[in-house]
Amino acid sequence: MKKTTLRSYAKLIAVSGVNIQKGQDVVIQCELDQPEFVKMLVEECYRAGARKVRVDWSYQPLQKLHVRHQTLTTLGTVEDWEETRLAREAETLPCRIYLISEDPDGLKGINQEKMAKARQKRYPVVKPYRDKMENRYQWCIAAVPGAAWAKKLFPELPKGRAVEKLWEAILATSRVTDDPIAAWQAHNRDLHDRCAHLNALGIEKLVYRGDNGTDLTVGMIPDGVFKGGGDVSLQGIFFNPNIPTEECFISPMRGVAEGIVYATKPLSYQGQLIEDFSVRFENGRAVEVRAEKNEALLKQMIAMDEGAAYLGECALVPVDSPISESGLLFYETLFDENAACHLALGEGFADTIRDFEKYTLDECRKKGINESMIHVDFMIGYEGLDIDAVTRDGKTVPIFRRGTWAF
Repeated sequence: MKKTTLRSYAKLIAVSGVNIQKGQDVVIQCELDQPEFVKMLVEECYRAGARKVRVDWSYQPLQKLHVRHQTLTTLGTVEDWEETRLAREAETLPCRIYLISEDPDGLKGINQEKMAKARQKRYPVVKPYRDKMENRYQWCIAAVPGAAWAKKLFPELPKGRAVEKLWEAILATSRVTDDPIAAWQAHNRDLHDRCAHLNALGIEKLVYRGDNGTDLTVGMIPDGVFKGGGDVSLQGIFFNPNIPTEECFISPMRGVAEGIVYATKPLSYQGQLIEDFSVRFENGRAVEVRAEKNEALLKQMIAMDEGAAYLGECALVPVDSPISESGLLFYETLFDENAACHLALGEGFADTIRDFEKYTLDECRKKGINESMIHVDFMIGYEGLDIDAVTRDGKTVPIFRRGTWAF
């Protein structure tokens, strides 16, 4: 891959992704797969005005060793120095960049129950700091190729060529064109206009029906709004949280969902794939899940806490999105969720409440935003999915037909 193209991508993440302001700190979380690109990204962060850039490396084989050898008490303890760092970041609000490259099956064989219990033990300590930072800082999730991930997509190719092909797919779907910043400005305008149309309808509920058996009705929060593309932090800074993104999304009313929905793509969760699964809802809660592969992991996921079995997001994505048209199954939620309509179990988004900045986080949750330690997207869109909006004045308005926009 040409270094000039990779440099454009790094600049896009730093300037349009997190939109670093002069004097801000930056934290980059990444795997070990693309150190040269990480170096390039750090350079672009400094060029954008960063005061200090910290890189937190991770490595799935080490994570497996930690879970195997540490006691549950050790795994579940937030050390004093960790809490001190959380407290400082809640005050200084560094930009956060998450570079995804891990193997979709990289944690296969890990003790999932032990890892889940450790996360549950840590959560009460971490939660107050997370809540304090909610919607106040800029963040961006983007991707770079990992060798194992690339071989998952292109098993017939040698490793080097597979990585190159994955680079090509990531850059194309991330709109890294001759002028990626201008391309993202135009893309944001389109998503903004679609959200404005949806918000003008006064939607009370969304009705999903598919010839695969999906038959689900989800209630909306009266003050809820659709969002898409770029966002604005409570500090007034515009940023693009996902590169790529194709969705118009909203957080539904907690406790108002009835019916069954069938996933149309595998879900990569905690380093393992859950495949061919369905979720049935009653009174908003996932009361039954079935999966051909890793059903136990899916059940564990919705039992992480009280809110994990409730919906936190409904997202609309047409089947003719660039990611879908690539013909690739990425085995990575950042991409696969932007190839198809999806739902998310767990945490909702407080900033999907109209004028959310006027309310506290607790007040947004009282309006119907779900609260959970997880937020896991799963894909339900395909060519056979229809979605109708039932409006507050009793009209039924087609939103999707055969997997794409009806307007």
